Amino acid sequence: MATSQPPLSTERLQLLPAESAWAKAVLDYQLRNREHFAPWEPTPGGMYYSEFFWSMRMRQREEDWREGRGATFLLMRDKEPGRVIGMITISNVVRGVFQACHLGYGLDLECEGQGLMREALEAVVQFAFSNLRLHRVQANYQPHNVRSAGLLKRLNFQIEGQAKDYLFLNGAWRDHVLTSRCNPDYDARPLQG
Repeated sequence: MATSQPPLSTERLQLLPAESAWAKAVLDYQLRNREHFAPWEPTPGGMYYSEFFWSMRMRQREEDWREGRGATFLLMRDKEPGRVIGMITISNVVRGVFQACHLGYGLDLECEGQGLMREALEAVVQFAFSNLRLHRVQANYQPHNVRSAGLLKRLNFQIEGQAKDYLFLNGAWRDHVLTSRCNPDYDARPLQG
């Protein structure tokens, strides 16, 4: 894996690698969206809303990249550099016969309905397929999350089933709809390096 995770850009967004220097901006994003994210996230611990926590989390994401386990992108609009409006995470990268990952994402409440997450996810999925040379990207959502269901459908993710009591979020075990998208141009040659 390259030493530094590359940034991505789209028509309206910069997708920057997670780094500890962005801890304060990520904390601000989390604080602005505390209620908005509550139904979809684990119940936060006491340190969650601190700059120290996010500095450590960003360092952990940098290490995930270096170790080939994942990649995290911080979304910023071109017109508001330095203000985080979303995050996308490629995690649980598995190589060998699987060549797959999980995809997670969140967007600032005030930015919903503008096509920004779709724009960003298209870039990240292409990154997973081309740069990381993965065959499969998996993304799961709670059945009542209509926004995620629609977004993943527009991005050509296919529903594969439903998992009962899949994740412990917001104080309870939550069912999830399981989806994936496969790389039609998958290159099966062994990775170099």
